[in-house]
Amino acid sequence: MAKDVAGRIFVAFIMWLVLPLASVAQQLPDWQAQMRERLAAKDINAALTLTERRLSQAPQDLEARGWRARLLAWSNRWKEAEAEYRRVLEVAPQDTDILLGLADVLAWQQRFDEAVAVLDLARRFEPSRLDLHTRRGRALRSLKRTEEARAAFREALALDPSNTEAQAGLASLEPQPRHELRFNSETELLNFAEEAQAFSLSLRSWVNSHWTTSFAGAFQERFAEQAGKFTAAVTYHPGRRDAVTVGGSVGRHRGVIPKGETFFEYVHGFQVSSDRFVRGVETGYRQHWLWFRDARILVLTPNVVFYLPRDCNLSVQIMVARSRFPSTAAEWRPSGLTRLSFPVHERVTANVFYALGTENFARVDQLGRFSARTWGAGGRLQLTKRHDVTAYALYQDRSQGRAQTGFGLSYGIRF
Repeated sequence: MAKDVAGRIFVAFIMWLVLPLASVAQQLPDWQAQMRERLAAKDINAALTLTERRLSQAPQDLEARGWRARLLAWSNRWKEAEAEYRRVLEVAPQDTDILLGLADVLAWQQRFDEAVAVLDLARRFEPSRLDLHTRRGRALRSLKRTEEARAAFREALALDPSNTEAQAGLASLEPQPRHELRFNSETELLNFAEEAQAFSLSLRSWVNSHWTTSFAGAFQERFAEQAGKFTAAVTYHPGRRDAVTVGGSVGRHRGVIPKGETFFEYVHGFQVSSDRFVRGVETGYRQHWLWFRDARILVLTPNVVFYLPRDCNLSVQIMVARSRFPSTAAEWRPSGLTRLSFPVHERVTANVFYALGTENFARVDQLGRFSARTWGAGGRLQLTKRHDVTAYALYQDRSQGRAQTGFGLSYGIRF
C-alpha cells in the first residue's frame, strides 16, 4: 500500500514537471507563427506587442528577446534595441545573428567604430558568413578606411562572386571623378520679341574635401544683340554640413545682360531623425549684386530645402530685389520659387516648380514694374555613372500681355 502511494506521488511529481514544459513547447511554435504573420502583414507594432507578451510569460526566452531587439530596431527605437541586444549577448556572447543586429543598430546611429568592433568579434565566430563581410565593408567605408573596406568586400566576393551588394560596394570605392564638364543650351520663345538663345560651358572641380571651384562661359543672342560673360566662383567647405561660396562675372553685356556681377552664399545642413517625415533640412542665404547699363540690382535670397522620404525633396526660396534706375528711386520687389523633386525610376529624377514675381534678374527684360507667374517641369537622366542629361520646360505669364516659353537642355560629363 505504501509502495502504491509512493508510486502515485512520484508519478504526480513527474507530471508536475513535464506538463508545464510541454505547454511551453506547444506555445513556442504558435507564438513564432503568429509573430511571422504580423510581420508578413507589415504590422511591426503588433509583432512587438506579441513578443513582449511572450517575454512576460517567459522572461528567459532568448529567442523572444532577440526578436524584440530586432523589432525595436526596425521601429527606429535604436537605444532600446541596443540595450536588448546587449542583454542577449550577456547570455549568448557568440550568437552572430545578435552581434550583426547590434552592429546594424550602431551603424544606423553612425557609431561606425563600435560597429566595426562588433563585426570583428562576429567574424571570429563565423568567418564564412557573407552578410557579415558586406556589413563590415560598409562600416569601414563610412570611416574612410578604404583599403580595409575594399578587402572586406573582396572577402564577400570570394564567398559568392555573384553577390551584387559586394560588387556595388567594391565599385563605390573606386576613385571618384574630380571634375564635371557641362554643356548647356536654352531657348526662349517670346510673344513680344524674336526668339532668344543662350549657350554655356561650365567646369566644376572638387580640389579636395574643403575646396571646390567653378568656371563658366556663356553666350547669349537676345533682342538682336550678342552678349557673353565669364563667371568664376570658389566654394569652401569648413565642415561636412557647411559651404561658403563667393564669385563674380564680367563680360560683353550689349545692354541685355549685366556688365558685372558679384555674389556670395552660405549653406548649412541639419540632420533630422530618420523616422520622421522630414529626414533633413538645408538652409541657405545668397546675396547677389548685378550692374546693368541703366540699373543696379541687389537680390537677397534666403532658401530652405526639405529632404523627404524616398529621395524626394522640396525647396522653397524667397527673393527680395532692390532695383534702382537713373530716373527713379530705389524699389524693393519680392518674388518666390518652390520646387518638388522626386525619383520616377532608378536613373530618372523629375521635378515640378512654380514661381511668382520677377525670377531671373540676370536678363534685362526681367527688370522693371511687372509681375509674372511661372510654371515648369524638368528631369535628370543618369545615363552612366559619369554621364547625365538634364532638361526643363517652363511657361511664364507676365503682366502687360507678355508671355514666354522656355526650354533647356544640359549634358554633363564627370572625369
